[in-house]
Amino acid sequence: MTNRKIKEAGLNPLLGYLLALTAFLLLSEYIFHKTEFAKYLVILTCLNIQFKLSEKNRTDFLLSTFGDKTKMKIRVIENFIVCTPFVSILIYKSFLFEASILFICSAILALFSFHSNFNLTIPTPFSKRPFEFSTGFRKTLFIFPFAYVLTFIAINVDNLNLGIFAFLLIFLTSLSYYHKPEQEYYVWVHAETPKAFLKNKIFNASKNVTLIAAPIIISLLVFYPSEFELILLFFIIGLLFLCTVILAKYSAYPNEMNIPEGITIAFSLYFPPLLLAIIPFFYSKSVNKLKYILND
Repeated sequence: MTNRKIKEAGLNPLLGYLLALTAFLLLSEYIFHKTEFAKYLVILTCLNIQFKLSEKNRTDFLLSTFGDKTKMKIRVIENFIVCTPFVSILIYKSFLFEASILFICSAILALFSFHSNFNLTIPTPFSKRPFEFSTGFRKTLFIFPFAYVLTFIAINVDNLNLGIFAFLLIFLTSLSYYHKPEQEYYVWVHAETPKAFLKNKIFNASKNVTLIAAPIIISLLVFYPSEFELILLFFIIGLLFLCTVILAKYSAYPNEMNIPEGITIAFSLYFPPLLLAIIPFFYSKSVNKLKYILND
């Protein structure tokens, strides 16, 4: 399936893998250079991908198609393939204990399946528009108390970097809400021009992520007033990436974001000033894609 997606993006599979590997290595180097908590971010990212592979509907499909033994082999191989680059980068950075823990957790996760949806309707502080935050918030509910606890620990041990990592975790979680495209009907129902549609999407997303991150940002500003500019800078960069991901989603619409969009975003993570060129590029492509569905 990965090879098919790379070919659909107009790339040779070998070139696609090389570009993805290059983007991964550059991004990893950047994260380890910027924060001492990079090892936790690497572990969380890997486990997040493996949780999605363990989704119950997916594992049930593998079970009904291949049987129990083959399904288990497939799940172990999948988790091994996913964890290999993350474990490798941890070993390269001399985090042998963390690499071992990640490898063991990956093997254990292959044995279980998880429901991605709860039958219980959890109230959210968001309206149904945009739906991304209402549904995403329920699926990633456990992340937010964790981020708030991290902030408390950061202030308690006087570690601003940990506090910044906590609110960046909120932004990274929010970015994941815009990975999958909605059905065309849910775009078509908006009686707006493409420009107004994108403007409202970005405005509502920015408002909602600010609401979730506000307790962390306010706490950091209260306890670290001298670092006001640094905290504000990370906040603005987080908003710019949120804007970029939304525009990237609709630049590929109605298809799912593919390797070119992913590599472009990865390179901008390594060198944020690229956003000044990437955002207008994705915006122009998004307007062209949406004008066939919305009134222009």
